[in-house]
Amino acid sequence: MLSKHVNPEAIVKESRDKKDHKKHAHLLTQSDPGKLTHTYGARYGTASLPKYQIPSQGIDADQAYQLIHDELALDGSPTLNLASFVHVWMPDAANKLMMENLSKNLIDQDEYPMTQAIHTRCVSILAELWNAPSVKSAIGTATTGSSEAIQLGGLAMKRVWQEKRKKAGKSIHEPGPNIVMGANAQVALEKFARYFECEMRLVPVSVESHYRLDPKRAMEYVDENTIGVYVILGSTYTGHYEPVKEMAALLDEYEAKTGHSVPIHVDGASGAFIAPFATPKLEWDFKIPRVVSINASGHKFGLSYVGVGWVVWRSHEFLPKDLIFELHYLGSVEYSFSLNFSRPAHPIIAQYFNFLHLGFKGYRDIALADLANARTLSRALEASKYYTVLSDIHRPIDGISSAVSAVVGSDVEQYRPGLPVVSFRFSDEFKGRYPDIQQRWIQVLLRAKGWIVPNYELPPELESIEILRVVVKENMTEALVDRLVGDIIEVTEELTKQDSPSRALATLGSSTHKPTHQEAHHGKLQSEGEETDGVTYSGTYSKQC
Repeated sequence: MLSKHVNPEAIVKESRDKKDHKKHAHLLTQSDPGKLTHTYGARYGTASLPKYQIPSQGIDADQAYQLIHDELALDGSPTLNLASFVHVWMPDAANKLMMENLSKNLIDQDEYPMTQAIHTRCVSILAELWNAPSVKSAIGTATTGSSEAIQLGGLAMKRVWQEKRKKAGKSIHEPGPNIVMGANAQVALEKFARYFECEMRLVPVSVESHYRLDPKRAMEYVDENTIGVYVILGSTYTGHYEPVKEMAALLDEYEAKTGHSVPIHVDGASGAFIAPFATPKLEWDFKIPRVVSINASGHKFGLSYVGVGWVVWRSHEFLPKDLIFELHYLGSVEYSFSLNFSRPAHPIIAQYFNFLHLGFKGYRDIALADLANARTLSRALEASKYYTVLSDIHRPIDGISSAVSAVVGSDVEQYRPGLPVVSFRFSDEFKGRYPDIQQRWIQVLLRAKGWIVPNYELPPELESIEILRVVVKENMTEALVDRLVGDIIEVTEELTKQDSPSRALATLGSSTHKPTHQEAHHGKLQSEGEETDGVTYSGTYSKQC
């Protein structure tokens, strides 16, 4: 009888040529699935290397490169990774500049003064781009990404709240601080609440609220212990911008009635590098007095490689001095307000390269092209009748008919603002006709063609809705959009031709490269099947391990 599970590493070990272990007793020469065999047979040597321990003897640099290079070839293609917001391409000149500065540490301000000057210029550029009242009064810093930037923004709001409570003679512990955000918040926002001991108040989202924060409903969660509201300029689920101006207006009314001032931190991880260029008339930034800080990811629509984020405060008063550290042991007096210390300087240099190389017009041209391609994909999916699109960037704004928008064509001001993100699901008509077809199969079949398109549930109260999502980035050209549409239609129609889709797709779960059984248990926070006693799934972009 066939076994229900075959251990591939065990059978490979048994299938290899038997070696005389008396002659080859050294660890490096034993055949074991826990080791790496030199690539291309004997060309680079015949000895194996351990996978999970440092080898007792190293190998040639070219050999090490080839071994690692070949294993990484099993990764998905960054170009076809439509799940990620992270930018994956820069010009050769930028690559050269980054390589020249690869070894510089941003924190060493005295040793690398020009690098620090470039960092300061970037902060000033962003403060002006986001309409800070005074570029000289604004303060900010580079981070490793938006996650760290969000922690800093939240931490500053919490500290300001604590100082106000202490001055008023009130407790900062009972009942303690809370922060309000939509249930569609990305995991970084939840991390702040959990790591920095702040009650997280998630506002349920709905179809009526366009799958994002509903400001009126959010006010039900605000009280005197609310340190601030996270408002997201570009939901990771559907790309919708949350209404910053409307949220601020309601908080203004609340302060007038109660005397409690609740600030807003705008999570512009993606949108803060799209809205200023594509829809500059949209009010969401420091033009709104209640917005005290904004973060963004330079490695998303800032068009830099992964490793750079930004956070800017409208003025020094919103970044408490006790969060800024004065350093004396690097050769001069230096200042730091970040969660980590050392960080590579080359991502910041790459960001500055983009500012100089692209300018406002270059960023705008790219943003408009991304949105145009996203609109094309959205319309094509809906035209197929197989899918319903949940994102709205292809829909005309209120008061403009579809006929008028068709004439206007590429005028972005005629469409609802949002990220170049396309979220879609099976149409009700399709589900009614083919109830046995599961939407997640589309993800698997597209992966077999090289495309990485995630399928996942919406936040609480909408978790019964599954969506597929495509992030349209600069490298997602018209030609790739055409090919993607063709492949989506092809795999969808192939499923409808099967007499029993369940049987046809039963084995598709193993069609992608996955870690081996042994590798799956190395370096993991939790083993498969192991129970956790942490907090229950909150509904943000994270789930319990």
